[in-house]
Amino acid sequence: MKFIAEIGLNHNGSIGLLIELIRQASLSGATMVKFQLGWRDKIGEINYLDEKSLKLILKACDYYKVKSLFSIFHKEAWNLLNSVTKPSLVKIASRTYLQERDFVKEISKQVDEIIISTGMSDKDKINFQEFDNAHFLWCESKYPQYSLDIEKFPENFNIRNFSGLSDHSLGLSLSFLAIARGASIIERHFTLDKSDQTIRDHSLSSTPQEFALLVEEGSALRNLVNALKKNE
Repeated sequence: MKFIAEIGLNHNGSIGLLIELIRQASLSGATMVKFQLGWRDKIGEINYLDEKSLKLILKACDYYKVKSLFSIFHKEAWNLLNSVTKPSLVKIASRTYLQERDFVKEISKQVDEIIISTGMSDKDKINFQEFDNAHFLWCESKYPQYSLDIEKFPENFNIRNFSGLSDHSLGLSLSFLAIARGASIIERHFTLDKSDQTIRDHSLSSTPQEFALLVEEGSALRNLVNALKKNE
């Protein structure tokens, strides 16, 4: 079971806050912390990260014993990441998967695994066999995604279709439902303050306390699901 704490842009442009988010995510039991490369990334923008910043992120992840994961938006971001490390696993942003399929194929050949968000895709038209090393996450590009508006949520999660959920909903209910239905990857945005209005993502994010609950109860639920399957 993988629990991904997405820091994304919730660092508000502060490298100090970014490192504290890594620390808190580790304490909360996150398997990985995720960063966005290539979105609002120009000099002076909130998510500008250079080689020095990436090296510090990697060093902090190593120190706090949590794996780093980078979501790639374009080729320049991919080249930047490769200038400081050779990742075995990367995340493909939903708009990149939708609009830059040849680029995604290029990345998939250079890494062991890719995780693909499908927020902007027509779920009925996804070719799950297109990549032999991909994990697809069910997702809707809504921030937040209100539970009362959710449609066509998968009845079953497995390696042949959706492996997991990138959850933009409020609260943890949808994540727990996905785990109960077989999801092995849960990704949620991570914040220290839901009321922070610097960017929209804070309100739909999990606090350290909520994320720790997700990891503890989600892991127990996953174990129960596996045990019940063995007893069928």
